[in-house]
Amino acid sequence: MLRSMYSGISGMKNFQTKLDVIGNNIANVNTFGFKKGRVTFKDTMNQMVAGASAASENRGGKNPMQVGLGSTLATIDTIHTGASLQTTGRALDLGIDGDGYFVVKQGNAEFYSRAGNFYLDDDGNLVNGDGLKVQAYKVDSKTNLPTNQYGDVAVNVNAVLPATATGDISITENLSANATDGSIFTQQIKIVDDAGKEHKIDVHFEKSTTADTWNVYINADPAANPKPTADTTIAFDPATGIPTTTPTSFAFTPIATGTAAPAAPLIPGWTGATALNLNFKDLTQVDGATTAIVSPDGNTEGSLESFNIGSMGEINGVYSNGQVNTLGVLALAKFSNSSGLQKAGNNLFQASINSGTPNVGIPGSGRGTIAPGSLEMSNVDLSEEFTEMIVTQRGFQANTRIITTSDEILQELVNLKR
Repeated sequence: MLRSMYSGISGMKNFQTKLDVIGNNIANVNTFGFKKGRVTFKDTMNQMVAGASAASENRGGKNPMQVGLGSTLATIDTIHTGASLQTTGRALDLGIDGDGYFVVKQGNAEFYSRAGNFYLDDDGNLVNGDGLKVQAYKVDSKTNLPTNQYGDVAVNVNAVLPATATGDISITENLSANATDGSIFTQQIKIVDDAGKEHKIDVHFEKSTTADTWNVYINADPAANPKPTADTTIAFDPATGIPTTTPTSFAFTPIATGTAAPAAPLIPGWTGATALNLNFKDLTQVDGATTAIVSPDGNTEGSLESFNIGSMGEINGVYSNGQVNTLGVLALAKFSNSSGLQKAGNNLFQASINSGTPNVGIPGSGRGTIAPGSLEMSNVDLSEEFTEMIVTQRGFQANTRIITTSDEILQELVNLKR
């Protein structure tokens, strides 16, 4: 009887703990990025009444006889399944579609979160609602690719992108192999001089009378009278359509108005003597339309007008000169055992000795992608929680009946003496 009473007490304690977890789940049904909890039970030790015996020649074996002594908690799990994404339309609201956690820092302490409601502080740092700084990979200014180092990311709304002089002009796509001799294809481009001034020039491609050869004129009309001399000539292999001219690039030095003879390529107001490298190694001559694209580098000075965050975590700054620069790439962490993460409150998790070392990288590389303008909802299912609440309540009531019944039997024993 005493054993049944203590079994009932253990059951009541366990169901109370389960009810606590259910209550916490329901309380966080609308908490962004929240991961629900789950309680499982196991039986405790069993008191041996009689052990098992083996079968003999004249008698069969007997099973052990044991009396259980109640139940205890087995686990309190955190369920890290993904939840639905709620569209908010806010640029700094970010959801993770797939595996991974945002990395945020407070000093040297690193935390992880699925709640992506971020903000900018007065220094332009990207932070969460409690001011913890969101971590992102730095971007190489030359290659515009993420480096291996991640840290705080700041968006300076007053940033000014300095002017960069044009140095390389790439010519790609195709010049039609069916073009007639003397036909001209023209594309106007904008180039920037050493003073940061923008100039428009025309690049003309003229089909030469020589087979599989094109003449290139820069800021000089090949249809003029008298006809100017071509700046360079490109020859193609008729079988493969790739350039046979060696080298496949040439240097062109713009000349300002009044500094050379009229036959020279004049650009009014040009400043600087830096040669422009025209590279046509990726240009072809095959059947079809002429689709040559002339793409110069360089840019004028521009101020930051806006920024956005892409699906691969790239934070793009849009400048008034039309340039788009990547300011950083958000870092995502994933763990070999997500259930081993320790809740730290405020929608944050911490690594534990059983979660594994955080594997931090950019989105998409074995991790989820970013859903801009969305927030991940709580993964709590109210119908499931209320069902579990009913089962827990009935289990608690059943265990109280064990205690009251045991108490009644003990009362009968006490009354035997009367």
